[in-house]
Amino acid sequence: MSTAFFQPGLLSGRSALITGGGTGICRGIALAFAALGCDVAIASRKEEHLAPTVAEIHRNGGRALGVTGDVRRPDDVQAVVERTAEAFGRIDILVNGAAGNFIALAENLSPNGFGTVVDIDLKGTFNVSKAALPYLRTSGAGVVLNISATLQLLGTVGQSHASAAKAGVDALTRSLAAEWGPHGIRVNGLAPGPVDGTEGVRRLVTAEARQAIDRQCPLGRLATIDEVACAAVFLCSDAARFITGVVLVVDGGLWLRSGAALGS
Repeated sequence: MSTAFFQPGLLSGRSALITGGGTGICRGIALAFAALGCDVAIASRKEEHLAPTVAEIHRNGGRALGVTGDVRRPDDVQAVVERTAEAFGRIDILVNGAAGNFIALAENLSPNGFGTVVDIDLKGTFNVSKAALPYLRTSGAGVVLNISATLQLLGTVGQSHASAAKAGVDALTRSLAAEWGPHGIRVNGLAPGPVDGTEGVRRLVTAEARQAIDRQCPLGRLATIDEVACAAVFLCSDAARFITGVVLVVDGGLWLRSGAALGS
């Protein structure tokens, strides 16, 4: 992750909890935050997703903690939040990035499949945000960043479950921004389109769909993990201190052109 765009030590003295932080976009965010001086706790259901990212941050001189837990389980969430606060003494930034997804037409989607994605993406975001609230309030300048998507902005085929969940996340972002602003807490969303090098693109985007994305995206390609991480740094830094309730789309303008490329 290149942090050359930002002042060294931009996030020094701050502590972040990042769910889903061991892989993909949220791993990139964790590495970027740590490179800028932030203490970082990353959470996942699987220990094997955490250890490599924690080790990389340690090798680069940062402080990091890996904590296992399921965002669908309030008891797990409380334990993750408390362990983070115990390790670093504070939680200033929360990034809700835990997510689940698969391709399925609505007619073939089971109630359990639909509910699982909603439970992870939407309920999980609520669970972690609520558990972290006391620490974010104490921070005096707390930040919540909810990782959204662009699926719900379109009629994306095979993604009714994820679209519904992410639309809920966007609505939750706005509601929490309104409720928690008086506590000095900013709540924003970050909505990446397809991001190169992620598991989601490997599993969900066919070769034909990728070619269509390259043709239809105004900027002519997929985003990189670094580009999404840079947007996350901005929204969680004091440079965005008067921005709240916003969902920032980072997709090169793709959502303006076509929904078909994402679902084909």
